[in-house]
Amino acid sequence: MSRVALSRLEVTQGELRPGPDGQLTVEGPRMRAVVPGTSAAAAELRFTVLGSTHQQVALASGEQRQQVGLKLRALDGCNLVYVMWRLAPKPGIVVNYKRNPGQHTSGECGNRGYTTVRPARQVRVGAPAPGTSHTLRAALDGGTLRVWADGELVWEGDLPEEALAMNGPVGLRSDNVRLALQFYGPLP
Repeated sequence: MSRVALSRLEVTQGELRPGPDGQLTVEGPRMRAVVPGTSAAAAELRFTVLGSTHQQVALASGEQRQQVGLKLRALDGCNLVYVMWRLAPKPGIVVNYKRNPGQHTSGECGNRGYTTVRPARQVRVGAPAPGTSHTLRAALDGGTLRVWADGELVWEGDLPEEALAMNGPVGLRSDNVRLALQFYGPLP
């Protein structure tokens, strides 16, 4: 995996800005981005939580959540796999996929089509402490997804066939947290 420059990222919602020491920063309540032309085998996010965003925006489901994570097999905003490190209200690693055949924009599918994937193995993970560096990495080997938080394997399980049927780039997402980050993934 290689460090992905801002110029290689397609930001589909919110903003990513250049920060100090080659990092990228997120200040707004929602950010979504992908690396066009990449495969979805693995991705890594190195980040520091700088605090909550000044404006907090509920998810389309109405839930108020603070989280940061990776997108895998991101065909579009309606069909992809998420690996999320939730900070609040309930900290932990959650893997889910969103599948809406025939729909391609968030306007079409909204918050429909989410399925949480049950792990074969999971380790409890707390919220990343603000001001400290953290790493979230995910790798798909065949149908088995493995997730590491700060170098420790914390989630392992098999993705269902309908999640594996989607194919698209890797990316990242944040909700309601300010971040300094570096994103690593395969380059086309």
